[in-house]
Amino acid sequence: MLYNVVVNEWEETTFVPTALGNVLLAVLFALILAAAVIAARVYRKKRAEDTRERGSSVRQLTFCAMAIALGTVLSNIKLFDLPMGGSVTLFSMLIISLPGYFFGLGAGLLTGVAYGVLQLIIDPYVLFPMQMVVDYLLAFGALGLSGLFTDRRNGLVKGYLMGVAGRYVFVVISGWIFFGAYAWEGWSPFWYSLAYNGSYIFTEAAVTAVLLQLPQVKAAFARVRKTALA
Repeated sequence: MLYNVVVNEWEETTFVPTALGNVLLAVLFALILAAAVIAARVYRKKRAEDTRERGSSVRQLTFCAMAIALGTVLSNIKLFDLPMGGSVTLFSMLIISLPGYFFGLGAGLLTGVAYGVLQLIIDPYVLFPMQMVVDYLLAFGALGLSGLFTDRRNGLVKGYLMGVAGRYVFVVISGWIFFGAYAWEGWSPFWYSLAYNGSYIFTEAAVTAVLLQLPQVKAAFARVRKTALA
């Protein structure tokens, strides 16, 4: 048995992984992270033919794993809660967007998916199997769309906002289809999902975008990226 059916405190029927299910998710996490490193290695080779194979792979693995670990910690640090619901975290989406900006689209998407798998292990909230795919794999994986702007001017800001927009699309779909029953009185499920998810996602995105405009922050991320690609 890979999961148990549990009725939570809100009397919702949820699917919770068993010990075996968590083991398989952990294996899946490791495989996806390894695939992200391979994708990063391919991207790195395109930038420099003299890449040192072993050192480069270890560095890429370290950066991707650190982004997932730090993003997980920061996702639990809430700067403030919003009146409509939802909360703004301490730049967790930015951290998960970094591997895409550093190592390209493939590595970014896979790192985002790996992060989603880890979230599924740590704090699962699954009402429907397809909701799990949309909320945990597609929505978090979309943060890797930052890789589309990896070599562009102001690529970090543009890539981050692209990743946020991608995540927003998927959480809106999830809220509309799977959580429509929670819509505020007088609101349709679609407009409820647009407003509810937009309130916390775009608030965090706006705060982060302002932060990324500071010269000191730009310089710090430039140094980190140089180290990641060294």
